[in-house]
Amino acid sequence: MKSSPANRSRDIERQAGYLRPEHCTPPPPRSNSPHDMWFIRDGCGIVCGVITWMLVFYAEFVVVFVMLLPAKNLAYSIFNGVVFNGLAFLALASHFRAMCTDPGAVPKGNATKEFIESLQLKPGQVVYKCPKCCSIKPDRAHHCSVCKRCIKKMDHHCPWVNNCVGENNQKYFVLFTMYIALISLHALMMVALHFVFCFEEDWAKCSSFSPPATVILLILLSFEGLLFLIFTSVMFGTQVHSICNDETGIEQLKKEERRWAKRSKWMNMKVVFGHPLSLSWLSPFARPDHGKANLYQYVV
Repeated sequence: MKSSPANRSRDIERQAGYLRPEHCTPPPPRSNSPHDMWFIRDGCGIVCGVITWMLVFYAEFVVVFVMLLPAKNLAYSIFNGVVFNGLAFLALASHFRAMCTDPGAVPKGNATKEFIESLQLKPGQVVYKCPKCCSIKPDRAHHCSVCKRCIKKMDHHCPWVNNCVGENNQKYFVLFTMYIALISLHALMMVALHFVFCFEEDWAKCSSFSPPATVILLILLSFEGLLFLIFTSVMFGTQVHSICNDETGIEQLKKEERRWAKRSKWMNMKVVFGHPLSLSWLSPFARPDHGKANLYQYVV
C-alpha cells in the first residue's frame, strides 16, 4: 500500500509491534494536577524571560518616579498610576502563567507495549509515534526541540516566555501580548504629555531628575514602548487570527491538511478562553474551562 505525502513525513506504523515499544522505557510517574509547576531549563529562554521582566520594571520606574510623582495634578497621577500599574501587574501575571503552565505536553515514553495494547486499535487504524520522545502522538501534536516534548496544538516556541504556546497556555500568551501592548501605548501617551508639559514649564520643575537625565530616560522609554507596541500588537493579532481559524502557526507554516472538524470563529475563541463569555477571559488567574465549551461546539 502506498502512503500519502502527509504520512511519509511521520513515523507511522499500523501495528503495535512495528512501533518497537521495547525501545521505550516506561515514563516516570507524574501527577496530572493543574497545580504542578512546569518550567523549561533553557538558558536562552531564561535570559529572555528575565529581560522581559526587567524592561517592565524599567517602564514602571520611569512612569512612576520620572512622570507621575513630580506631576502637580494629583488626580492625573493617581489615575494613570492605577491604570498603568494594574496593566503591568496583569502583563507580568500573564507572562508567569504562560511560562509556568504545561502547554499540553504528551506523556514522554508512553509508546510502551502495554500502553499500545491498551489502545485497542482497530484493524488498519493508524497510530503516530514520535521517535524523539518515544511517545504516541495525538492528532495536531508536534515535537518541540527546546522543550524536548510533543506538545498538543503547538503554535510555536516563544523564548520570551521560555515555553511553547500550546493547547493549555495559549490564553495566557494572548493576554500577555495584549497587556504589554496596552502598557506600551499608555506609556507612549504619558511620555508625549510629559514632553508637552516640560516644554511649557521649567524643565527643572517637571521632574525629580536633571533635565538631561529626564530626557534620556524618556527617550529610552519611548523607544522601548514603540518597539514592544508594534511587536506585541502584531503577535496579538496573529494569535487571534489563528484561534478564530483554528489553525496553529506550525500548521499554517507546514500547510498541513485539515483533518479536524470546523467550528465557528466565536466557538474557537470559547475553546481557548473558556465558556461562557465573562470577565474571566481577561484574567490570567482564571483557568479556561475547555470541557464546557466542547458541549456547545458545532460544525459550520
